[in-house]
Amino acid sequence: MKKIFKLLVICMSFIFAFTGCGKEKQSGENFAEEKIYKIATDTTYAPFEFENDKGELVGIDMELLKEIAADQGFKYEVNVVGFAAALTALETGEADGIIAGMSITEPRKEKYDMSSPYFDTGVTIGVRADSGIKSFEDLRGKKVAGKVGTAACRFAESISEKYGFEIVQFEESSTMFQDVVYGNTAACFEDYPVLGYEISRGLDLIIPFEEVAEPTFYGFAVMKGENKELLDMFNKGLANLKANGKYDEIINRYIKK
Repeated sequence: MKKIFKLLVICMSFIFAFTGCGKEKQSGENFAEEKIYKIATDTTYAPFEFENDKGELVGIDMELLKEIAADQGFKYEVNVVGFAAALTALETGEADGIIAGMSITEPRKEKYDMSSPYFDTGVTIGVRADSGIKSFEDLRGKKVAGKVGTAACRFAESISEKYGFEIVQFEESSTMFQDVVYGNTAACFEDYPVLGYEISRGLDLIIPFEEVAEPTFYGFAVMKGENKELLDMFNKGLANLKANGKYDEIINRYIKK
C-alpha cells in the first residue's frame, strides 16, 4: 500500500511539474511582438523616391531599404510625408529612421546618427554624344545651360569666368535638357543622379566624365543615441549588398551615363 501511495505521489509531482512548465512557457511566448520600424521619406525626389505609373513608391532609396531589410531580417513600414516633415517625425519620435536622399553634413551629424554613405553625388554636365566635350576646359567660348536657382547653376556661375563660358538660364529642367539636345547650348549643369536618371529614361545626352563637382554623400539617419540596432543593421546590409552586386544592380536600373 505504501509503495502504491509513494508511486502516486511521484506521478502527481511529475504532472504538476510538467503542467507548471507548460503554463510558464505559454505565458512567455507572447511577451513581446516583433519590432516594426517606422521609416520616413520624401514625397518625390526621383530617382530616389517617387511614384511610378502604377502609383507605387519606387526608387533607389526604396529598393535599397527593401533589400537591406531582407538581408538583415527586420520589418519596416514607410511613411511618405515630405522631407521637412520626415525630419520632424524623426525628432518627435514618430519615426525610427529617415531615408530621403539626405546629405551627410557636419551639422546633421551633430543632431543625428548617420549611416555609411550609400550614394555619392554632386554636380556634373550633360552633353551630346558627338560634342567632343570631355572636361570643363572644353566649354571655353561656348554657351552652357543651367536651371535658375539650383546648386548646379550656382556652381556653373562660380567657374564660368575661369573656364570662359556663357550661361543661359532656364526655368524648367526639361527645356534645359532639350536645348542641349538641339545643339543650342553645348552642355547643361545638373545634379548627377537627376541627370543620370533622365538619361536612363531616354534623354539623348551623355555624362562625359566620372568625376563630380561639389561632392556630397547621402545617408540613412536615426536620432542621436537612439535606434543603434537599426543603424547597425542598415550598415551591415548595405555592405552585403555592395559585396554581392545587388547595390550596383539597383543603381544601374535608375542611373545611366
